[in-house]
Amino acid sequence: MASQGSTFPTSRADIRQIYAEAVEHDAQISALRHAYRAQVEQVPQARAGLLPTVTAGATNDVTTLSRESVSTRERSGLVFKASLTQPLFRPDRWYGLKAAQDSVLQAEIELEAKEQQLIVRVVEAYTEVLRQQDENAVSKAEEAAFLHQRELAQGRLDDGVASITDVLDAQAAYDTAQANRLGSKRKLEDGLEALTQVTGKEYSSLSGLRHELPKILPSPRDSSAWVAFGLQQNLEYRAAQSAVRAAHNTLMQRKSGHSPTLDLVASYRTGDNDSFGYTNSADINSVGYRGNVEQATIAIELSVPIYSGGSINSQIRESNQRLSQREDEQEDKRRQVVMSIRNAYRAVNDDVEQIRARISSVISGQKALEANAIGLQVGTRNIGDVLSAQRQLFGSVRQYNNARYDYVVDVTKLKMSAGILTAEDINSLNLYLDSEYVADRDYLPKNAAAEAANAKRD
Repeated sequence: MASQGSTFPTSRADIRQIYAEAVEHDAQISALRHAYRAQVEQVPQARAGLLPTVTAGATNDVTTLSRESVSTRERSGLVFKASLTQPLFRPDRWYGLKAAQDSVLQAEIELEAKEQQLIVRVVEAYTEVLRQQDENAVSKAEEAAFLHQRELAQGRLDDGVASITDVLDAQAAYDTAQANRLGSKRKLEDGLEALTQVTGKEYSSLSGLRHELPKILPSPRDSSAWVAFGLQQNLEYRAAQSAVRAAHNTLMQRKSGHSPTLDLVASYRTGDNDSFGYTNSADINSVGYRGNVEQATIAIELSVPIYSGGSINSQIRESNQRLSQREDEQEDKRRQVVMSIRNAYRAVNDDVEQIRARISSVISGQKALEANAIGLQVGTRNIGDVLSAQRQLFGSVRQYNNARYDYVVDVTKLKMSAGILTAEDINSLNLYLDSEYVADRDYLPKNAAAEAANAKRD
């Protein structure tokens, strides 16, 4: 929870606002963006090995000329030189470039996958706060109801129409409800803190989720179709495929270490002839060493590797194992994708059915509580019966609210597993948020019977 003295915004935050702040401030995404930009630089670095290399320079040799016990003379041999090397056949560098491109593609897809996961993290954190707000409201209502029953039991005991057992039962129910309220309050504070961890900002309250949010079964109505689509679109699986291709190209790069290489080499030099190895025959006492020459060469250089101490073969064996590792990781990721899609598909279907059943259970619980309350007045029921009916009703309310928040999270996870989750899903969810939602008042639909009818139609 926020520290004392913190300033909170006066208006309630909604999920679109929180997601925008998370995109901008989430440390995990920021770190991955930097990692991706660093990874991108591997491509021009690898491509440089296939492009011409041009160098230029100059040397200045000072030569001392002498003859036995005669005067000496120094002369400077200034030489300018330039060279160009163009690789013609470098398979190792070519495969190195392909491996770098696949690694960059893998990093790009992994970043996109993390951005999808950020959507899920925001939805989970946001709905957890809403869940605990409703739970806190239910706990307060339950505490107030059991307090009323305790006072009623005490009054009936004083009137001699109830036993001490009724009072103790009501007291125990009240104490439990009070403990539940305190626990839900702490979980609510923890939920707000989790949002702060994602966005770096603090929040006091959030816009609530309307009960009118449509609860729609997944379409197509076949988990196999979702699996087939997910194996084409799931970002983590596509990243694993890119990792396999990168490992394969790295293996080919290592194998190319046994291949000959071919380069076009051109050079040009100009300067004093002594620096070129020519002898100046002029007498030492003469003047005007004017022996400057130019030299230009162009050649095709062939290099054939013969023996390098076994390093190439070792690198090939290493790359073979890396490729096998990536292939195993790809298969493991494929199985994870299949499992996550099937689990999420079943979860969404179950959530829809749970919501329908739970809202009906709430309606039945309300009627049962009314009947027991009337029975207590006419003497056919006791305090224990009313307490039991209240526990059942509040339990149904909790399960109903849990089911509707589970539905939002599970739909988001299903879309992520299928690779179709986008920021637009945040905007769509935001349409069903209500800035005027008050959990103490709105934790149940205003008309539970109408909500149950709507759930059946959905």
